[in-house]
Amino acid sequence: MAIKSRDKVSKNKNNKQSIPGINRIAAIQMASGPYVAANLSEAERLIEIAVNQGAKLIALPEYFAIMGLKDTDKVAAREKEGSGPIQRFLSKTAKKHEVWLIGGSVPLECDNPDKVRNACLVYDDKGKQVARYDKVHLFGFDQGNEHYQEKKTIEPGDAVVTLDTPFGRLGLSICYDLRFPELYRAMSGVDIIAVPSAFTETTGKAHWETLIRARAIENLCYVLAPAQGGYHASGRETHGNSMIVDPWGVIQDRLSRGSGVVISSINTAYLQSLRKSLPALKHRKL
Repeated sequence: MAIKSRDKVSKNKNNKQSIPGINRIAAIQMASGPYVAANLSEAERLIEIAVNQGAKLIALPEYFAIMGLKDTDKVAAREKEGSGPIQRFLSKTAKKHEVWLIGGSVPLECDNPDKVRNACLVYDDKGKQVARYDKVHLFGFDQGNEHYQEKKTIEPGDAVVTLDTPFGRLGLSICYDLRFPELYRAMSGVDIIAVPSAFTETTGKAHWETLIRARAIENLCYVLAPAQGGYHASGRETHGNSMIVDPWGVIQDRLSRGSGVVISSINTAYLQSLRKSLPALKHRKL
């Protein structure tokens, strides 16, 4: 059940899941602003809520640390890989709570001084960075008064990234990647797909749920989709509806708007039983 940020949360550590093959995962929803320190403080508060509900894998949304007044603000906040306040926060928080933490996207330096890599970073429960995925597909949209061209400030990545975790094999993607199913086919056999996002309200209300559920169904895997959800200082409106979807395409939990936590259990035995009953991944011809 989605937990709004204002809700009272039990501190009982016995809430934590201990059944083999079943783990609690969480998606954090935010409405980030232009100030990194304030966003990190809000992220820390929401992560603690997820931890107190037993989550051991927690994902933050795209641009969780900064949604600037203008697109170039994230370039000004960029960090070198391995250093900087955003990355220190992710490492410290993962280690403190002994959780795996997905930093939805972090602006990292690239060769072009006017751009960044929009990088999804994964930290293990010791606080070690164990994976980095640079967003491959860059959003471009032009409709009426809405104009977005990520290529102006972001340099695209070019690699598919998956990794083994205690919760299953994890595939990494970011937001607009969701529209390109070939990326997920190239992941081959992942158990969980992470899709940290900042979908616009316009595109989100039309396509977000459909695309999330499609990726879960066609890959017979869980999808962990933390999102930005609300109005931002720049005037931008993001769709929210962070959700966790199971391999059958069923939405396990969701949160429409505002800051909060979406949480659910994932069941390895259930996933494997579905793949045995409907071995669609083995039936592929192309």
